[in-house]
Amino acid sequence: MSLRIEVVTIFPRMVEGPISEGIVQRARESGLVDVRVHDLRDFTEDRHRTVDDAPFGGGPGMVMKAEPFFRALAKVRSDDAQGGEAVVLLSPRGRRFEQETATRYARLDRLVLLCGRYEGIDERVAETLATEELSLGDFVLTGGETAALAVIEATVRLVPGALGDKGSAESDSFGEGLLDWPHYTRPAVWREHAVPEALLSGDHGRIRRWRRREALRTTCERRPELLATARLSAEDESLLREIEDDGRAGGPGTLDKKAAVLHK
Repeated sequence: MSLRIEVVTIFPRMVEGPISEGIVQRARESGLVDVRVHDLRDFTEDRHRTVDDAPFGGGPGMVMKAEPFFRALAKVRSDDAQGGEAVVLLSPRGRRFEQETATRYARLDRLVLLCGRYEGIDERVAETLATEELSLGDFVLTGGETAALAVIEATVRLVPGALGDKGSAESDSFGEGLLDWPHYTRPAVWREHAVPEALLSGDHGRIRRWRRREALRTTCERRPELLATARLSAEDESLLREIEDDGRAGGPGTLDKKAAVLHK
């Protein structure tokens, strides 16, 4: 079965445009994924199609009502998802979205994304409908649509067949717990900046080792905390020692500050 993604939002056009381009659209055309966008206002009962109301207890802003979400979920979950499903509430309070989560979603039959707006969604939606809450990071967006698009793209590109080259996803940043290595293309020299000689050598073993070393170096410099849980081989440990030695040779402000992480 293909992955089916259901998005519930009051601004369907914010989602429909981006998913009609690039990898997501190609995956849809190939039948690998089915993305459906639902207007939450279609699940209201009053003539004004009201989806929000004032918060109990007072305070600024409006809160999205629970009932329209219940009605929307009844429609999108009208059939069984035998391969599993997740109902995700996109919220600043949620757990941070990571590559591991996208990998899990790519294996499901159905992924439902609930987009909030205003001051938030009635808590009973989180308590009784959502299986999890997700956030893109420690910042607040005006609504969940941008977050939903990020989740969709990160997930769809991991569906088998969505990318032309399977290795593209396997070598991505976070694929093995590390950031990606630097990439170069023609010309070999651009404005006096040359491509690293190892990449021009034609020696596949040397190229592989250079890429791994640079992935480790980039992770050391930018996200050293990732090394604590990364899957590292004996060769990786050797490369890390080289990188640490290079950092010491470089003086203050280099990788010496990361040494504690390397030895955890």
